[in-house]
Amino acid sequence: MVSPSALFAPAAPKFIAQEPQPPSAEQVELREGLLARQAHIDPKFLYDALGSALFTAITQLPEYYPTRCESEIFQRHGADIARHVGPVLSMMDLGAGDCVKAERLFPSLRPRHYVPIDISADYLQAAVRRLQLSYPDLQITPIGQDYTHALALPNSVPAEQRLFFYPGSSIGNLSPEDAHAMLCRIREQCEGGGLLVGVDRVKPKQVLEPAYDDALHLTAAFNLNLLRHVNSVLDADFDVDDWRHVALFNSASSRIEMHLEAQRAVRVAWPGGARAFSAGERIHTENSYKFTPPAFADLLQSAGYRDVAHWSDSRGWFSIFSARA
Repeated sequence: MVSPSALFAPAAPKFIAQEPQPPSAEQVELREGLLARQAHIDPKFLYDALGSALFTAITQLPEYYPTRCESEIFQRHGADIARHVGPVLSMMDLGAGDCVKAERLFPSLRPRHYVPIDISADYLQAAVRRLQLSYPDLQITPIGQDYTHALALPNSVPAEQRLFFYPGSSIGNLSPEDAHAMLCRIREQCEGGGLLVGVDRVKPKQVLEPAYDDALHLTAAFNLNLLRHVNSVLDADFDVDDWRHVALFNSASSRIEMHLEAQRAVRVAWPGGARAFSAGERIHTENSYKFTPPAFADLLQSAGYRDVAHWSDSRGWFSIFSARA
């Protein structure tokens, strides 16, 4: 006999996964980055299942101010932000992770359709299962996608009253040119709708650098885990013990840089290739650009947005921008 609760159980959200790249495509990308004059690895490779979990833990650290600043802004200015955003039918959450940030806005924005998008599909699926139990009336369409290079929504997402939510200063991981292109792609997907985006602001390096090099070394573990992920994708033989995490503020470029630095001379090999690294040589793994409010408002306007507004935390360390497409 079927129990009454089973009769009313919500249907499981249909997970939409991006067509996976052929294995050789990611391998080629990694090989090219490792063999470049300045070795680099795209930061998307930071976010395997373990990397995503480590980043969630990082956001709880006392040194990592962006999460607390962003939360303060929504608590103090949530009503004003909701009025500026206007009606929301579908809410696209870019880099959704555990979906907690978007979930906190459900009471004020009241979306009817939630579309979390994240490159770490397995991690996203676990978060969506939790949401489904808490919000049985909310339509949820999770998408596993590297949205920084392509942004495609299924036909099930209505074209009107779309809001793209891009929290946590993730826009800062892109170069100014790539950020502009990304903002243009979002605008094309939400004509008549809007964008709600978190932006980290310029501040002294004494505040910035500890946020990316914490006392518990969680950020170091997050960065070093990248090498384990590269080993699994490329069949390389990185030894994590050969490397150390480095984070520094590049004031000329207004960005935090994360690197992995060889602690001794090492040779890393993979099928069909290898590279020798001298002691002290670095692999560039991530940037996090910092903005002034006028500079980011100009970036939004140059990408075609209008009616730009922003709100800040009490210390002026972080901003939330709302803009109409």
